[in-house]
Amino acid sequence: MALERTLSIIKPDGVRRNLIGRIFSRFETNGLTIIATRMHHLSRAEAEGFYAVHKARPFFNDLVTYMTSGPVVISVLEGENAIAKHREIMGATDPKKAAPGTIRADFAESIEANTVHGSDAPETAAFETGWFFRGTEQFSVATR
Repeated sequence: MALERTLSIIKPDGVRRNLIGRIFSRFETNGLTIIATRMHHLSRAEAEGFYAVHKARPFFNDLVTYMTSGPVVISVLEGENAIAKHREIMGATDPKKAAPGTIRADFAESIEANTVHGSDAPETAAFETGWFFRGTEQFSVATR
C-alpha cells in the first residue's frame, strides 16, 4: 500500500450546516490523518482557477458561484491509499447514487451542493494541494 496525500474541501453547505467535526471524524476513524487544514472564503478568481479544468462545461459558472457563496474548509489528508479511501468515504458525486453511510449519502443537499470535494488521482492531488498550500506553508502543521 502507498502512503498518499489528497486534498479535501468541505464545501459551503457543509460549513453552513456545522458538519465540519462530523466529517473530520469520518476521515480519522477511517485511517486518514488531517495534516493541514484551514477555513477560507474563496474569491471568484480562486474558484475559477481551481476549477479551470471544468471551464468549458455548462455547470462551471454555477459551480464557481456556489463555491464562493460561503467559507470552505480545505484540508490535506494523509494515509494508506488516501485518494481512493477519501473518495470511498465521500461517496458518489450524485448523493442519490452514493452508498449508504457515505458523506454525500448522509449529508449532501443535491448533486450541486454535495458537501465535499476530493482529489481523484495522484496528479490532481499534487496540483490541488499545491493550489491551496504553497511553498513552506505546505504541511507546516504536520504531526510528523
